[in-house]
Amino acid sequence: MTELRRRMIQDMQLCGFSPKTQKCYVNAVKGLANYYGRSPDLLSEEDLRNFFLHLINEKKAARATVTIYLCGIKFFFEKTLQQPWPLFKVLKPAKRKKLPVILSPAEVRTILGLIRSPAQEMALTTIYACGLRLSEGVHLKIGDVDAERMLVWVRNGKGGKGGKDRSIPLPESLLERLRRHWRKGRPEPWLFPSRRTNGPMSLGTLQRTFRDAVQQSGIDKPASVHTLRHSYATHLLECGVDLRVIQSLLGHNSPNTTAIYTHLTENVVDRLTFSLNTLMADL
Repeated sequence: MTELRRRMIQDMQLCGFSPKTQKCYVNAVKGLANYYGRSPDLLSEEDLRNFFLHLINEKKAARATVTIYLCGIKFFFEKTLQQPWPLFKVLKPAKRKKLPVILSPAEVRTILGLIRSPAQEMALTTIYACGLRLSEGVHLKIGDVDAERMLVWVRNGKGGKGGKDRSIPLPESLLERLRRHWRKGRPEPWLFPSRRTNGPMSLGTLQRTFRDAVQQSGIDKPASVHTLRHSYATHLLECGVDLRVIQSLLGHNSPNTTAIYTHLTENVVDRLTFSLNTLMADL
């Protein structure tokens, strides 16, 4: 490891970045260095400008990819090298509004019912029933299930800077299933342990299992494990749960992030239509 990379990693540790974020940022700077074939601290602002034009115009990189490169390279130059170049104020990946895929409650149950591995099915069911991110679900520990208060605790909720804890209501039926799951193998400390390592279940394994189940179900939607989280939020909204409560359950910092679900529910549209017709009836 070069001294420059070590310094950058130390800077990210001081800023409280997660190991996953640190890896992404380091890879972004590494990609820049590989493109020019020389150390990144020898590059000019014009070099950076041309690199990002290459990503956008020639590589046709997705917005998420450009954003990762921008965040990593910007951190390296502004924090580690102390070079706050004006270019970083200009760079702004184009936004694309894309509504998430949503499964109906029946579709969720159909897909989960096709998963053969009891442990994987239990993990995916928990992710849906609590609206968890994939990484949050696989990293649950036995102690995170509070049976007395009927809560599931998510520790250091979202990767990156500013991870936080939150609690989520635990459905009674899920608690009973989790108890049966625990009695079978008495896992410790992970609720869903890996068969091959001492760590939690592999994220990739669950992703592949879910993708195979979707394909087997015949449901023509590009659904992923994260679709379960979107579906959870939408189903709660359709049941009349306040949007601010859903924001808290999902761990969103901004209500704008949660507000996207108001565009996805037929019940919300139906209630809006009824309210408008009632309000405007005497016009």
